[in-house]
Amino acid sequence: MEIKFIGAARTVTGSMHLLKFNEKQFLLDCGLYQGKRKLAFEINKTFPFFNPEKIKALILSHAHIDHCGNIPNLVKNGFKGPIYCTSATKDLVVLMLKDSAYIQEKDIKFVNKRRLKQGKNPFEPLYTIQDVEQSLRQIVAVKYREEFEVDEDLKIQFFDAGHILGSAVTHLTIREDNRQIKLGFSGDLGRPNLPILKDPEKIPEVNYFISESTYGGRLHDKIEGTQEKLVDIINKAVARNAKVIVPAFSVGRTQELVYSFHKIFEKRIAKRIPIYVDSPLSTNVTEIFRQHHECFDAETCDFLHKYDDPFGFNQLTYIQSVEESKKLNDLKGPLMIISASGMAEAGRILHHLRNNIANSNNIILMVGYCAENTLGRKIIDREPIVKIFGEEFKLNAEVITLHSLSAHADENELVGYFSNFEMSQLRETFLVHGEFESQLTFADKLKSLGYKNIRIPERGQIFKI
Repeated sequence: MEIKFIGAARTVTGSMHLLKFNEKQFLLDCGLYQGKRKLAFEINKTFPFFNPEKIKALILSHAHIDHCGNIPNLVKNGFKGPIYCTSATKDLVVLMLKDSAYIQEKDIKFVNKRRLKQGKNPFEPLYTIQDVEQSLRQIVAVKYREEFEVDEDLKIQFFDAGHILGSAVTHLTIREDNRQIKLGFSGDLGRPNLPILKDPEKIPEVNYFISESTYGGRLHDKIEGTQEKLVDIINKAVARNAKVIVPAFSVGRTQELVYSFHKIFEKRIAKRIPIYVDSPLSTNVTEIFRQHHECFDAETCDFLHKYDDPFGFNQLTYIQSVEESKKLNDLKGPLMIISASGMAEAGRILHHLRNNIANSNNIILMVGYCAENTLGRKIIDREPIVKIFGEEFKLNAEVITLHSLSAHADENELVGYFSNFEMSQLRETFLVHGEFESQLTFADKLKSLGYKNIRIPERGQIFKI
């Protein structure tokens, strides 16, 4: 058996890993590489390490675009097999991929206007809505914890990863040459005690484990102090009549924030201020959340019995139209605008940052991981001048970074998950989905605890098992 690491290898984006055994090929995730646009397009448009036509099935960990976003291109290039994921992931992927295709076609149209004026050939989008529609017909929903036979030589079980709605840690049982190989794939691993979702579940014993390492070498703030910090931010906004601008991922982070503010306002521990969720995708994703109570933890289920809707309350407004979004510019604070994308790379959040970032009275609240070279990372690093739509702006607004809501396990939480495994059974660990320096630190931590054979694969590297 071979594992070839193609994406999320010494980086945190473009998750994709190829399994080859018994002359068959299977793919774990098929995510979009995100970063500098020209480089990202070059990486995403082709599949140099395998032929999509020869992939028998795709196993998808969850619906974040860096894990599922290149599926339509895989299909466009000849993949005809089934795509296995949980029911909630299936519902979210419908929204995520359609939104991705829309953005791609819109961006290409804008770029091509300039190219045609310059006498250059037009670009084509990575994929279209038609490619998405074909991809969606290939998705098969699999229940958590039920063993499912993908192939006569491969069985899988999904366990709740606690990362976003529908996210899964996958346990694979592979039969090759009269032996069984137990392989685990974390996808992205969540954290214990996060709002809304259940905690990450233990999977059965494995011989090999492909583990995310986004926050290897780093620790998050304690979740228990999150409510107090959010209250402080509301109080600041009220005292200064400020606008609070929040770049937030449409899946997970937006719903967590809304739920947290709902609890704060119901407890009357902060003054109610208007909150606007300005993202059509976030609005639609919230509807999917409402349909999947089976993913909620006990506290959220109790909240549902009392208030019916954890994602709606007085003075919360979901914005759909462009016209409504533009009207937010004319409103006076105190107020909060939550908008996608979480890394501030695209979407309506760019307009809100453009209109508010130079005002020292305002607050920018950063609540999630931002990759290198993204606008979100530049804001977190408080670069004095940032570019938005090619125009330079002074970063005068107060920047508050809240690490406690991260949906990724930190180093201690990752180590805690590893402690579920019998060390003598775990022969080899592969660290993916992390920046290289963080992975080196986390690898040293695991080695110090007695774990052996910790690998940090490079893009295209093959490991034989």
